[in-house]
Amino acid sequence: MNPTHLEHQLKHPDREIRLQALRALVALEKPPEQGWVNNHIHTTYSFSPYSPSAAVFYARRAGLATAGIMDHDSVGGCAEFARAGAIAGMPVTTGFELRVDMSDTPLCGKRFNSPDQRSIAYVAAHGIPQQKYADCEAFLAPLRELRNGRNRRMVERLNGLAAGLGLALDFDRDILPLSQYRDGGSVTERHILCGLSRAIMEQCGRGRGVAAFLREKLGIEVSDKAEAYLRDSANPHYLYDLIGALKSGLLTRFYVDAADECPDVREFLRFVEGIGAIAAYAYLGDVTDSATGDKKAQAFEDSYLEDLFGFLKQSGFHAVTYMPSRNTMGQLRRVKALCETHELFQISGEDINTSRQSFVCPALSAPAFRHLNAATWALIGHEAAAGRRTGDGMFSKETLREYPLLAQRIPMYEMTGKQTGLCQAPPAPLKPSA
Repeated sequence: MNPTHLEHQLKHPDREIRLQALRALVALEKPPEQGWVNNHIHTTYSFSPYSPSAAVFYARRAGLATAGIMDHDSVGGCAEFARAGAIAGMPVTTGFELRVDMSDTPLCGKRFNSPDQRSIAYVAAHGIPQQKYADCEAFLAPLRELRNGRNRRMVERLNGLAAGLGLALDFDRDILPLSQYRDGGSVTERHILCGLSRAIMEQCGRGRGVAAFLREKLGIEVSDKAEAYLRDSANPHYLYDLIGALKSGLLTRFYVDAADECPDVREFLRFVEGIGAIAAYAYLGDVTDSATGDKKAQAFEDSYLEDLFGFLKQSGFHAVTYMPSRNTMGQLRRVKALCETHELFQISGEDINTSRQSFVCPALSAPAFRHLNAATWALIGHEAAAGRRTGDGMFSKETLREYPLLAQRIPMYEMTGKQTGLCQAPPAPLKPSA
């Protein structure tokens, strides 16, 4: 069968057809054995170019030994992702990401890792046992409904900003169909921006006219890099680059604060502990130049990081997840040291939600970050163990009583993780470019 056709089938609306296409592609293509890891891949169940099956396939093609799904407010893609991993012979991890309310904490009023709002923080549940997906869906479904009420208000505000420009959007007609909402997916701000991007492209086409429209009609300051992307009508990532420019320059003007859809942080922690998953804070750090082009320069947690890590440990977080390509070496050394001081498990992952991004994080080949590869296998081991019995998870009360030190548990669960699939060596250091 034609590989190009099979890759197209990875986008099919029917989950079973996607998985059949993956099975055929895996039989046709041997992946490079490079041993990379990534625990933070978004799919079409939040916002991404990739279905769960496609995410596994392209992660495999990129040389990943393992991959992790991480959708906003949704576990709708987790079962498919796990099946896709089994088909591809790739151990995988599953999780979800959401925003929580930090108002009732000593850090109320701080800007955490959310560019748009104070006292709101992105957090993640990693390593969800498969038998707990239904519990996660019951927890998340009401939050998605509340979020859609806010989404509708944002579309109304956006229409007010764009009045007279021929860009009026209808939430049910133009936004919902871009999502997997009816199959347990979430609708995010990026879906709204995607609907707007499509309307702009329909009116202006591609190329110079789009950048001019953003500046002259919407009053958006377009960076030189973004303008170069948008001037190139043959750019294969055009839609995602336009979404990035709008997110950076327009979102704050129609954004409606998240409130009811954000559970109190302690409610989140109780839920994650109850299902045997691992609660992680998603470190962002002060931004100077955004890796994905959708974040402007802004200060986040770095000015009060010691207080934040103290709170994380005291309140019951077990992990911190971070993305080495987004931060400076100074930021990364500081986060690593604080994690070690507070015995917080370190989880790495590149936040994949556009076609321009690479599934591979080259920083993981550096000796300073080899521990993140070991941690990924330990995360796989945790999910496998907790999937057999919740009390066997890495942070269960039973496990902590028997093995109180994190340094004891990581190698144990790493071994379990590697027993779930073929063990591949960590990636070799990259050769300097010519």
